[in-house]
Amino acid sequence: LPAHPRIAHLLLRGQSLGLAPMACDVAALLGERDILRGAGADLHSRLVLLGGEERAARGAQGGVQRARQLARQYRGYLRGQPEAAVADPEHPRWLGALLALAYPDRVAQQRRPGGAEYRLANGRAALFSETDSLMKQPWLVIADLGSRQGQREERIYLAADFDPVLFDSVLAEQVRQVDQLDWDEREGVLRAERQRKVGELVLSREPLSGLDESARTQALVNLVRRKGLELLPWTPELRQWQARVALLRQLDLEATGASQWPDVSDGALLKGLEQWLQPYLGKVSRLSHFANLELAGIIHNLLPWPLPQRLDELAPHHLTVPSGSSIRLDYSEHPPILAVRLQELFGLAQTPRIAGGRQVVKLHLLSPARRPVQVTQDLANFWRSTYAEVKKDLKGRYPKHYWPDDPLIAEATARVKPVSYTHLTLPTNREV
Repeated sequence: LPAHPRIAHLLLRGQSLGLAPMACDVAALLGERDILRGAGADLHSRLVLLGGEERAARGAQGGVQRARQLARQYRGYLRGQPEAAVADPEHPRWLGALLALAYPDRVAQQRRPGGAEYRLANGRAALFSETDSLMKQPWLVIADLGSRQGQREERIYLAADFDPVLFDSVLAEQVRQVDQLDWDEREGVLRAERQRKVGELVLSREPLSGLDESARTQALVNLVRRKGLELLPWTPELRQWQARVALLRQLDLEATGASQWPDVSDGALLKGLEQWLQPYLGKVSRLSHFANLELAGIIHNLLPWPLPQRLDELAPHHLTVPSGSSIRLDYSEHPPILAVRLQELFGLAQTPRIAGGRQVVKLHLLSPARRPVQVTQDLANFWRSTYAEVKKDLKGRYPKHYWPDDPLIAEATARVKPVSYTHLTLPTNREV
């Protein structure tokens, strides 16, 4: 047929149902601009005008004549007898059925009684921009919709009321049966039901019993995928582990384009839930049970041996600084941050590196009160060009602390001042 596949399907199925005259008129209306612009969204009024003998409105007369001519052409294309003619082919309900044959994705259910917003079978939303008589209908099929720049929802321009009972007969092929397992958000328990659906719209549902274990755990996986990884009992330490692995993987990819370190980003973890999480969900039956998962062990299993040992070597938890203190690295940013008091780095000429020397850390140099005084990745330049000015300021604020003129030969300390043992008086045996 010389028509869009949607329109051709409407015509052929309409002819097989004994609805050829109405189908040709509807196809013609859909192929023309609206012949009654500004007269509401109900397509029934256009169908009446097209099929009537009365004189068309002056502004619509040309469109009506073109639509009637197109309808006659469509009638000339259709041949043969109906395969399963419906009863009462003139009934208005068949308009909605014909539209659903052309636009099954635009069958729409009202979100609330009398409201302007509808949810379509394709999952999207559409609404009337102003009050319309069709807003009394809980079900529609939308023939014309669209959105303008700046609008979030699509607007309904042409539609017809729809009887969902038709899904039990002439539109039965659009219905699918789905066994759905999901969580009751209010009670935090798993619900299982058999749903009859048209696209994303649920026609009916009934409880299911006797779920097998794989179906149950798959439902849990789907819940995590929908709600996100924050549903799991993450700790700051686990997030640091994730960032450490990600850093080493990134360095490898930048250098060679490949890495032995797995992708443990949130996106990759969500994509692979069936592989790494599903085997551990056997004891989860309520939402609160997710908190009982031993997530650290589960996540750490993503690294095959000997990568766990290599992780501690290349991306360590802590670095030892010249004062002897072991300072924790923060991998939540890139590059990793080492926040350390300035006095503990005296004698250190270069910025520390990790990952086999490939990654320079970012130093947050702190005052004795642990407030940042400088952020740098070039410690040598800091000693050379900035330290003197910083020393002058800190020496005034913290006079009891040690501020040497030459930090590269000074003794690092975590105390107020380095202890000079030549000034100690040793006790006598009697005093001991």
